[in-house]
Amino acid sequence: MATSVTQIRIDEDLKNQATAIFEELGLDFPTAVRIFLKRTILQNGIPFSMTLPKQEYKATRAVRAMELLSQEAEKNGISEMSLEEINAEIQAARLEQAGHNT
Repeated sequence: MATSVTQIRIDEDLKNQATAIFEELGLDFPTAVRIFLKRTILQNGIPFSMTLPKQEYKATRAVRAMELLSQEAEKNGISEMSLEEINAEIQAARLEQAGHNT
């Protein structure tokens, strides 16, 4: 099988970071590039997803925020409060605040 030399320009830091990962996997840089090219042929396209991110990231952050709030509520012993109890706490806090502001 004939071989050819291919030159590409790559940011040095990018190449160093990728090379370090390849070495941990037991690969050298040229072998990793060959694997990429062979997988491209096998897949008849880029061998990994190339889609634009959806708005789901915002939902992911919201879910994480809810998880953190839930953990804090549990830590503070208020995770089992009913809606009525929560509303009563809010009302009491408002009345207390109004009493201090007058």
